Amino acid sequence: MNVRRVVTMFTMAATTGLIPIVVACSNAPSPGPVVPPAAATAQTKHVLLISVDGLHSLDLALFIKRTPASTFAQLAARGVLYTNATTPFSDSAPGLISLVTGGSPSATGVLYSDTYDRALSPAGSDCSTKGTVVLYDERANKNPDALDAGGGIDPNKLPRDPANNCRPVFPHEYLKVNTIFEVAKQAGGRTAWNDQHPAYADFLLGPSGKGLDDIYAPDGHAPGVKQSVEKSKAFDGLGVAATLNQIKGMDHTGQDTLGVPTIFGMTFVSVSVAQKLMDNGYLDADGTPSPGVQDALSFVDASIGKMVHELKAAGLYESTAIVISAKHGNSPMDPKRRRIVDEALIENLIDQVGKGLAAHVTTDTVALIWLKDQARTADVVTKLRANAGPAGVFKVYWGDALALKFPDPRTDARTPDIIVQPELGVMYAEPKATKLAEHGGQFDEDTNVALLVSAPGASGRRVTAPVQTTQAAPTILKLLGLDPLALAAVKAEGTAVLPGF
Repeated sequence: MNVRRVVTMFTMAATTGLIPIVVACSNAPSPGPVVPPAAATAQTKHVLLISVDGLHSLDLALFIKRTPASTFAQLAARGVLYTNATTPFSDSAPGLISLVTGGSPSATGVLYSDTYDRALSPAGSDCSTKGTVVLYDERANKNPDALDAGGGIDPNKLPRDPANNCRPVFPHEYLKVNTIFEVAKQAGGRTAWNDQHPAYADFLLGPSGKGLDDIYAPDGHAPGVKQSVEKSKAFDGLGVAATLNQIKGMDHTGQDTLGVPTIFGMTFVSVSVAQKLMDNGYLDADGTPSPGVQDALSFVDASIGKMVHELKAAGLYESTAIVISAKHGNSPMDPKRRRIVDEALIENLIDQVGKGLAAHVTTDTVALIWLKDQARTADVVTKLRANAGPAGVFKVYWGDALALKFPDPRTDARTPDIIVQPELGVMYAEPKATKLAEHGGQFDEDTNVALLVSAPGASGRRVTAPVQTTQAAPTILKLLGLDPLALAAVKAEGTAVLPGF
């Protein structure tokens, strides 16, 4: 199968720590009230999956309340709104992957976009050494500053596998489990996806490398895109145009007629951009949106409205389920909590334990730490805790506590030795950083994201029982009449279909 990888040029109270992995066995009782299943499965022929980066559950609930005639409100009236949904880890790569595999990072092997692997070798090397940074974002592009990514992923910027003739490891090869796109393809369906980085879209190909028929992935980190709400909306408009073409049965360019995909969708970045930009964000701790955030939300709502209109025009609305969620939230929402801590501080503290001891440190509203000498882990933890005030540390996870939630770093090549959860509002960044919010942490503002499943035959319901975004994947397959257990992560973690389906 020829995969179209064309990149067209631009013409809330805090929780108390890391969210534990929820394993819901098929014979276990469901938490909360029993929700009668929707009579939707037999009618669903297509699924449109939409990720709105940064979209908190509160954002969606407030928008629907204030704009009852909105597209979001109309879709909620034809579906199930899950107000207590959490993403297993607040970052774009694991957040997206959870939606399409049914797995947490423990099963998928992908914890972050910027991570480290002790078993792989550095990009461009001869694999004589092991242990390397793994960057699956704009930094994997042939040209990180170009809207078309310079033509896609640059193999010379990818980690190499010493166990496989020192070959570059593409994102889909790094993923340990299959995706809903692969399952749909095996059942004879077509698939498509539009995203903000070629690397993110590549993940969705799955280990087979064949999960997507049509990929559109201009790069959202091209200069200017994330420095302006208007420019981020224009960028999202590219994905919207591609999705509208796919609803019409064409490829994303609108040039070839190939048929409407069984599973397809896109990512929006404009809400996340508005949440982060100075003079935007939120007005208070109650999540009152600034004009910029409100504008971005309205834009996304109107854009999805265009998709709904096109589905209706094509006679597809009554056979299409629309799933809306987010890869991550952003924190802090309360602008008074914002605090920038120099990102160099964490590594400086590690250096005080042992010069050059850090193999890699990833920082956002979290710090992920891999050490060259794991025997020094306890010493580093002691140093971090002793400097909790200036470093803004809320909690440090390591050893047995970390192994309860992730594979043991002593035996797993990808798990960090230490995860630092800073206080709510703390962002590790350059001292002059102007951003208002970021993701990566595990407070509810980072993880409590929107989740709405609007499907034929369903009627407006609100579920407050805790669910995970991982449950979207098996639900999508069930809606299409496919077997959720065809997903390896669903089998491994016992991921349940969402209540109501």
